[in-house]
Order: sequence, then C-alpha cells, then structure tokens
Amino acid sequence: MTGTLVLLLIFLNVISLQEKTSAPPVTIMFYNVENLFDTFDDPVKDDDEFLPSGLRRWSKSRYIKKLNSVFKTIAAAGEWNLPAIVAFCEVENRSVLNDLTNNTLLERADYGIIHEDSPDARGIDVCMIYRKEIVRILSYDYFFPETPDGNFNSRSILYAKCCIVSDTIHLFVNHWPSRRGGVLAGEDMRISISGKVREVADSIHYRSKGAKIMIMGDFNCTPNDRAMLELTDPATEAGRDKDLTLINLSGLLSSSGPEGTYNYRGTWEMLDQVIVSRSLLECREGLFTRPDLLRIFKPDFLLRSDSRFPGLTTFSTYYGYRYQGGFSDHLPVLIDLVQK
Repeated sequence: MTGTLVLLLIFLNVISLQEKTSAPPVTIMFYNVENLFDTFDDPVKDDDEFLPSGLRRWSKSRYIKKLNSVFKTIAAAGEWNLPAIVAFCEVENRSVLNDLTNNTLLERADYGIIHEDSPDARGIDVCMIYRKEIVRILSYDYFFPETPDGNFNSRSILYAKCCIVSDTIHLFVNHWPSRRGGVLAGEDMRISISGKVREVADSIHYRSKGAKIMIMGDFNCTPNDRAMLELTDPATEAGRDKDLTLINLSGLLSSSGPEGTYNYRGTWEMLDQVIVSRSLLECREGLFTRPDLLRIFKPDFLLRSDSRFPGLTTFSTYYGYRYQGGFSDHLPVLIDLVQK
C-alpha cells in the first residue's frame, strides 16, 4: 500500500469520525422515580405516608438520599452527555424538581422545569426537565379525558412542543392508572386516556402534516394490552392516514426477547414504553430515530437479587413498607434522536 493511499485512508477515517461526532445524539429519558416526595405536609393531598411521622418514616436524610439517587441515575444514563430531556412520573411537586436541579450536581447542566399539579389524590405528577442549551419549549399544556361524572382523579397528560436542534418534537408524558387490584383494575380509565392521547396526536398531525410525535411514560399495561393497541392501531383501520401511524418501539423491543422495566413477582413487564409517529422514523431531514436507539437502562446498581423469586429485580426505595434505600421500582428507558 502506497504512502499516499495510507494518508488518504487516514484522512477519510478522520472525516468520517468528525461526521459521527460533530452532532452527538439527543437523548430523551423517561423515569418513574417511585414516590419522590418532600417531607412537608400538603393539606390538600394524601401525602401523610411520606412524612417524618408517617408509616414510611420519610425523613430529610432519606429525601436527600433519594434526590442524589435520581441524580446518579440520570448522570450514569447520560454518560458523557446528559439527557436533553428527562421526563418523570411519581413526583410530588415543583419543589422537589427545584431541589433535584439546583441542589445536586445536575445544577451544572442548567435544566429548566415543566410541572403542574395534577388531580391525583396522592399528589404525584408527570413532569419534565430539559437542558436549556439544547431544548427550547415552544408551548406546553396538561390535559385529561372527560369523565361522565366530571371527576377525574388520576394523573394528567403532559404535552410539550419542543424545538430541538432546529427541529420540532411533540412530546407526550404519561402515567396511566394502576392495575393495583388486578390486571383489569383501571382498564376503562386507561382506555379513556388512550383515546384522548390519540385524539390530541391526530389533531397535531392535521394541523402540521408530518409532525414528529413521541409518546412515552408508565402506561401500567403492556404493549399488547387493549389500551395500548387502541393507541397504536394500524393505519389501515378506519381509513386513517398512514402518516398518523404510531409505532410502539417498546413492543418491538419486548418481542425480541425477555425484557421489562418493572418486575412483578419474578416476571419482568414492559410498563414504561416509547411510542413514535411514522414521521419520526421515516423523515427525510432533521431529527429521526430507529428502533435500535431505544434501550432500557439497567446497570447493576439499579438491580438486586430477588429474595422471593429467582433472578434479579429492581433495587427500589422501599420493599413493601421496609426502607432499603434503593433507587426506584422501575427502570428508566432512553431513546436517542439523531440528525439526518
């Protein structure tokens, strides 16, 4: 091989490396943080369990440890590049987000906050933080479906219109009603919320054809449950425009082998999911993603040996009512957006 050819190959490799590293991926993270409560009594919410005098003996030291655990998870997930957006559920109020972004090392990343109190009886909310140097919030809103009695007492859905790297991403953050009491518990409400999210997503598409939509959260059901299938029904059904197709990337992930974000009695379930519009997978320019850019973040420190069932489970803050000082009972999910 001649010296000229060697130099040419080195030059091409350098150019290729520059192209790959000049625009790092934009990472979006979702994390159910398992009851991120402060230690103060909110008289209009049922937060007594998480007070110093409550059943869980929730103290200031435990609260500070919890904040640092959430910080550690975000920092480790981002490695050298902290996530541009971190969406949460099970956060009590804006105050804990202020503590997280200002009283931990996340302060250096200059995260902004989107939060609004929800109708949830316990006071836990969906919310997000975003790096101001990367993300500009064009608008945001919280919404929930109408109920026959007008009494919606679950978490509202966060919708944020985000400008990221001169592209627009429509982001929905969810925490659907629990299945506590059995798989069918709360199903009617989950189906109702699913229909509302679909309605809003469709309206965004009709106003802006080809809009790039991402729907993420703890849906408290698996990709094959009815509420999720109604959200991601095939475009051919009901004559829907194929551009309105929503693809559950987590469903693709779970079909490739045993995966999950939540462990229930020794069985991993895919409750924390990411759904995207076809336009975010097949766009010709701007930000896009691929199924292989979605992953569950599961380092060793977020897991422990299951004392009751074979294998590993999440290292949660509480095991029942016993404090064990872990991180969360859910694993986070991460998805990268790359520039085309």
